[in-house]
Amino acid sequence: MNLNGLSWINQPEQYRIDKDAVEITTTPHTDLWQNTYYHFVNDNAPMLQWTSDEPFFSFVVRTQFEESHHRFDQCGVVVYLDSRNWIKGSIEYENETFQHLGSVVTNEGYSDWATTEIDASIKTMWYRLSRREDDFCIENSTDGIHFKQMRICHLRHADQTIRFGIYACSPEDSSFTARFTHMKMLPCQWKAHDGQQPDN
Repeated sequence: MNLNGLSWINQPEQYRIDKDAVEITTTPHTDLWQNTYYHFVNDNAPMLQWTSDEPFFSFVVRTQFEESHHRFDQCGVVVYLDSRNWIKGSIEYENETFQHLGSVVTNEGYSDWATTEIDASIKTMWYRLSRREDDFCIENSTDGIHFKQMRICHLRHADQTIRFGIYACSPEDSSFTARFTHMKMLPCQWKAHDGQQPDN
C-alpha cells in the first residue's frame, strides 16, 4: 500500500515511516474517548490517516505490540471524522492475564465500548476495516487469512469523504512502540446483505 498521501492527526513525538512499515511510540496520557461512563473527553491519540471518497473498500493491517505493558495501552485501526464522530478497533492491555479485544463507536460525542477478553500473551493482530457507504465492519485475524467479525456499525456524517488509518496511544502513565505492516487496500470484502429486503 502506498504510504504517500498520509496525514497526521495529533502527530506523535516519536515515529518512523518507511516503504512498508509504520512505527508509533506512544506518549503517556494519550487517548480517544467521548463522555460515556467516565464523563471525560480525550481526543489526543496519534492517528495516521488516508482520505478517501470510495464508498466500498476494505483496509487491512497487521499490528505488533510486544512492548505494551500498562493498562489501556492500545493500537489498531481508526476512522476519524472529527472529535465527536469516529470508530476504532484495537487490543487494549489490561494486566498480565488478559487484554480486551474490542471496538469503540462514537456518534455525536458519545462513545461505546464492546469487548471480549483474550490472553495477555497475544502481541500481534490483523484487522480488516470495511466500508459500505456510511456503514462499517471491523474484523480481526491471528493469521491475516481467516477474519472474524468484531463489529458492524453506522457512523454519522460518513456518507462522503472519510479519513481512515491507524492509531496508537497510552491513556495512563505509559509508553510503548506499536508497529504496523502489511497494509493494503482491497475491494470491499464485506459482502452486501442478501437476506431480508430493506423496508423503504
